[in-house]
Amino acid sequence: MEHARVLRGVAGVAGFLAAAEIVGATGLIDDRFLPRMSTILRGAAELLVDQEFLADARASLAAWGLGLLLTVAVAVPAGLALGALPPVERAVRPLIEFLRPIPSVAIIPLAILLFSDNLHLRVAVVVYAASWPIVINTIYALRDVDPLAKETLRSFGFGPVSVLLRVALPSAAPFIATGIRVAAGTAVILVISAELLAGGAEGIGIYITEAASGNRMDLMLGAALWAGLFGVLSNTALVAVERRLFRWHDVRTGAAR
Repeated sequence: MEHARVLRGVAGVAGFLAAAEIVGATGLIDDRFLPRMSTILRGAAELLVDQEFLADARASLAAWGLGLLLTVAVAVPAGLALGALPPVERAVRPLIEFLRPIPSVAIIPLAILLFSDNLHLRVAVVVYAASWPIVINTIYALRDVDPLAKETLRSFGFGPVSVLLRVALPSAAPFIATGIRVAAGTAVILVISAELLAGGAEGIGIYITEAASGNRMDLMLGAALWAGLFGVLSNTALVAVERRLFRWHDVRTGAAR
């Protein structure tokens, strides 16, 4: 089944690329603004040996990784605290519901004013935007922990911290991992967006801006293609880690179905 899913995905991508190439070949779209797919793919291939692009890609990857690590370090404890303390969660809920819908890109101008260092700016925006899926997933995961399991542990004299670490956290871990996976995709978007809007000396967003100003649409779209591919690969890797670490959860979910 897994191989069939992969084959369907590959077939879908191949079909899209072929359709895009056919549309480009008809001349319906001016290739000065949107090059043919074969031209974009050729430009993307050229970027693999472009040292300037590779340096920009490393800079974006570093900002993404640091931002995601800090997000996990902040959001997981915050979600555990709010999920384990319902009165605190109810008090903070209005603030969460107010801040969460604000488009993350909209805070980039504020971040530009607050942070002079471009890396700090990108990391701060990532932490703000990527924290929400982890915090929300963690809160709701703790709510769904089997109350009987918690009461059983309490009846044996275990305190709240022990119940959290022995029952609640292991039960919530698969949902927290899903939140981290969603946050990883959000972090990619915010790193590139911050580079596009805030400027700076390095990053894929900077490369895209420079390629567009030089009228190299093939390189601009090729760089965007690599950014998207990185998002897909990071998601695929995190899904594989989830399945390996939480195989028991997949088995239990399948049995419930």
